[in-house]
Amino acid sequence: MLQYEELRLKLRKSEEPIKELAEALGLKAMQKEIEELELKAAQEEFWNDIENSQKVLQRTAMLKGKVEKYNKLCEDYEDTMTLIELADDEGDESMIDECTEAVERVIADLDSQTLSTLLTGEYDSKNAILTFHAGSGGTEAQDWAMMLFRMYHRWGERHGFKTTTVDYLDGDEAGIKSATILVEGDNAYGYLKGEMGVHRLVRISPFDASGRRHTSFASLEVMPEIDDTVEVDINPADIKMDVYRASGAGGQKVNKTSSAVRLTHIPTGIVVASQVERSQYQNRDVAMRMLKSKLIEIKERENLEKIEDIKGEQREITWGSQIRSYVFMPYTLAKDTRTGFENGNINAVMDGDIDGFITAYLKMQANEKLANG
Repeated sequence: MLQYEELRLKLRKSEEPIKELAEALGLKAMQKEIEELELKAAQEEFWNDIENSQKVLQRTAMLKGKVEKYNKLCEDYEDTMTLIELADDEGDESMIDECTEAVERVIADLDSQTLSTLLTGEYDSKNAILTFHAGSGGTEAQDWAMMLFRMYHRWGERHGFKTTTVDYLDGDEAGIKSATILVEGDNAYGYLKGEMGVHRLVRISPFDASGRRHTSFASLEVMPEIDDTVEVDINPADIKMDVYRASGAGGQKVNKTSSAVRLTHIPTGIVVASQVERSQYQNRDVAMRMLKSKLIEIKERENLEKIEDIKGEQREITWGSQIRSYVFMPYTLAKDTRTGFENGNINAVMDGDIDGFITAYLKMQANEKLANG
């Protein structure tokens, strides 16, 4: 049957890329490292150093996860090919849709795992901290910041990542003035780092009784979550701490005491805040991790040798660093100004369908690295 033959040929095009993926992932080296780590875990003195033991177990679980994902891709390829051949042999047209979906799943999984091989940065494997800021424009800009906040939550849900609201400041009438979320999952920072910058919205404002078209801006900062395995020296005298009462979506279910914490890094003017935890001490720990993360991200982005080289005026995302436009009127289009990638289904984009933008950016970065040797 012609349709099954077409599906068979389409799937077979993935056979060689799947084999090449094993080498790109470094599968043999991963399996060797897993064996070495499991030998360490089997030693009697392994649990004498709890902190190191946890790191070994986390590393083992992460590597095993990658190996299992690759093995499942291979199994799905074989199972899908078998399904197509059985349906074709029996001349069963009712299986065409199921076979088509299975082929698309294999191709999508291959694309996703191939994309992960581009994430070779030092912090790419880390969780991501996303901070949203509404630009000038009052309620319209604050509503736009809220739309972005929702978009990245939905993206996280699509990929099985855990998203937690760390800080949240309500807008005057609608939306948010600012908010911070933690996206937890393998390579979260690697995928999302290219989303940092200014996002521009063009639409007929629902807050304008005259029905005029408005242009609004919101900025997004993206940082890797730095854990205790990365040393970051911050002078305690350089930190100013303020406490306040948690409020808004991030704090309404926490408590009504002054447990929220805001830290200011005096030399750079960087401000971070947390209100997600129940105690002031817990929020201070979360805020300190965020501050370390922010300093590390700026140091890496600006190619500085040490944290002390960061200048306050360098930290701000300027409105000139617009990375993407989202147009709702007079036509619908989301277009990346750096890669040229675009998607006309604006509703899908706002519902978290931004993988095309992420992939295009990572491929552009990889090509630039190759061009620069």
